[in-house]
Amino acid sequence: MAPSSSARPVPAPRAPSPRDTAWLEAFEEHLRHERNRSPQTARAYLADLRALIDHVAGTTDTSGSPAADDAPVRRTRSAPDVLAELDIEDLRGWLAAMSGAGLARATLARRVAAVRTFTAWLRREGLRSDDPALRLRSPRPEGTLPHVLQEQQATRLLVAAQERVDAAAAGDDPAAHALALRDAALLELLYATGARVAELSALDVDDLEAGRGVVRLTGKGDRQRTVPYGAPAGRALQAWQRLGRPRLARPDSGPALFLGARGGRLGVRQARTVVDRALEGLGDTAARGPHALRHTAATHLLDGGADLRSVQELLGHASLRTTQVYTHVSIDRLREGYRQAHPRA
Repeated sequence: MAPSSSARPVPAPRAPSPRDTAWLEAFEEHLRHERNRSPQTARAYLADLRALIDHVAGTTDTSGSPAADDAPVRRTRSAPDVLAELDIEDLRGWLAAMSGAGLARATLARRVAAVRTFTAWLRREGLRSDDPALRLRSPRPEGTLPHVLQEQQATRLLVAAQERVDAAAAGDDPAAHALALRDAALLELLYATGARVAELSALDVDDLEAGRGVVRLTGKGDRQRTVPYGAPAGRALQAWQRLGRPRLARPDSGPALFLGARGGRLGVRQARTVVDRALEGLGDTAARGPHALRHTAATHLLDGGADLRSVQELLGHASLRTTQVYTHVSIDRLREGYRQAHPRA
């Protein structure tokens, strides 16, 4: 057994070997259909497990490349052997290698979760008599808090989006006007609902109930929730559906609510670009990406007196613990306001 001090970091995910495909494919089915994990989570877990197999089998050096002939690695083992013989020292060595390679604690924690889920499944299925990951400790989270916008910054973001709509309407490019309407509706709905960008990308027209001012979102694990939105988002959505969407729609556009420039469903990457450009336009915030608006919506709700359970339901968090990070953001903002305003702070 090689000591953990000589452990090597995990390589980039590789294509699965035919020898390990059967176990991993069965595990993927378990994740998707029994544990109700999203396709993205299932793929991430499988990539982590294949990287673990490569590491323990001794097929990579410290750079993540195939091991050199004179590299100090253990005798290469097949994937089935690795999975059957895996022990706590293997796992600790792998964790030490990843930590030494500078991977973030959040990444390490996710990989530990993947391994724990897998080894527990192996034991339940009778493929192992023990669970080698029972004593594997997950790294403590770094405690970094999300960047959020101040209320005036959020207002400026959305006002700027509407100004782009007005400017495009005054021009002679109907497609540019349609895209500006879409972007304004997307930003308004992200901030109004705290939705994940993938949830908005997946929306169909019928998921909106304009009369009630609610939208039906499908989150992780295909869990559905109905979330309210306010009048500004309602006006932006109405303008997009009445004036913008018809200009971009094609015969094969289908029911997608948000469309790309070519008439297909707006992709997650395209939506991220829309949000990043809008945030960069503010010029005075480190917040980036659609999750910044999700963080902002949650924090502003708590600042305004919403209870934690309501925010949990709005965001679609399975665990209240995930939502609690926003209470720390709100407390930090309260503390800063107190320091600036109270005469005896």
